[in-house]
Amino acid sequence: MKHNAHNSHVLKDFSISAFSAGFVAVLVGFASSLAIVLQAAHAMDLPLALIESWVLALGVGMGICCLGLSWYYKNPIIIAWSTPGAALLATSLQGLSIEQATGVFLFVAALSLLIALSGTFNKVAQWIPMPIAAALLAGVLVKFGFSIFTSFQLSPVLIGLMLITFFGSKYFAPRYAVILTLVSGALYLFFGPEQLSVEGVGLGMAKPYFVMPEFELSTIIGVGIPLFIVTMSAQNLPGIAVLKASGYHDQAISPLIGSVNVVTLVLAPFGCFALNLAAITAAICTGEESHDDLNKRYIAGISAGLFNILAGLMAVSMVGIFASFPMAFISALAGLALLGTIASSLHSALAEPDHREAALVTFLVCASGMSFAGVSGAFWGVVLGVVLQKIKARKSKLA
Repeated sequence: MKHNAHNSHVLKDFSISAFSAGFVAVLVGFASSLAIVLQAAHAMDLPLALIESWVLALGVGMGICCLGLSWYYKNPIIIAWSTPGAALLATSLQGLSIEQATGVFLFVAALSLLIALSGTFNKVAQWIPMPIAAALLAGVLVKFGFSIFTSFQLSPVLIGLMLITFFGSKYFAPRYAVILTLVSGALYLFFGPEQLSVEGVGLGMAKPYFVMPEFELSTIIGVGIPLFIVTMSAQNLPGIAVLKASGYHDQAISPLIGSVNVVTLVLAPFGCFALNLAAITAAICTGEESHDDLNKRYIAGISAGLFNILAGLMAVSMVGIFASFPMAFISALAGLALLGTIASSLHSALAEPDHREAALVTFLVCASGMSFAGVSGAFWGVVLGVVLQKIKARKSKLA
């Protein structure tokens, strides 16, 4: 699709449906995965001010990218934080300092930018077979699936209600299942026996807090490389697929990846851990529900940008509300939000017989939580899986 900035006007192309699609995309994104981001922050016992800075940086970063890229290309370019990346961080950051974590964020952004500028994105993506990347993702996320049922032990009525709402809404409103689950759980907490109160939640503007990064080799290898792989394979590649499937075949991808990671580099010291092309929320903005004319759906991207920035500025309130919820609620919500991703990742990992054994080893190593030579299991799982797959491929050629 050719860039037509000179002959198209935003006001002329504006529609309520596209504007609403942008709002819904942001609502779904924050409601379904903010809990996972907060768990990543809690893994390092970050103070409230730093957590608010994370949400501020992520919201503003996503907003700038959505608004700027959609406006420039006149296509609905939806940028999101890496939800699988947040899940990986939640299981990998224990024992690390915020300075070391910030070094990881900068490393991943710089590596992604380098690949985008070199134009080798697709080639790099092929270095790691998709079943191995899917197994890495499944191994990282499976702990969140377990958390649904460990939370059930702590609060059976609350989690039971959330489970019923989630699986029930899968039949009549699957796109909003996580939001409806959040609402049902919150209503129980506010009006049930516990009478949860949010009177102390602040309403002020969030403040950015700069963190000086520290670069430690074992942390970059053990956390940074897996974060890069997960973000590339589980987020950017599906995001590209959504754009292509929606009719935006001519959209250049490398400039998008490059622009997004320039913004990530700037905002990483404030908590912007990884931004990427969205998939699920992008589908809300790129489909016919947004607008019948695909040339006018870019309004949804601009709308998403505005609402992302607004959500980031409201980080104090959003973090305060979530902080008032019990951990069982947060853990169960995060697990349910990732349930579909866990299922699809396991299927992709184990579907091909030729890759099944290597993918299974990757999954088990990543799920085990092991650490060797100061490097996390996520890295070793990928290494073992790729080595086993190469050995099997070589053996097949010799046979």
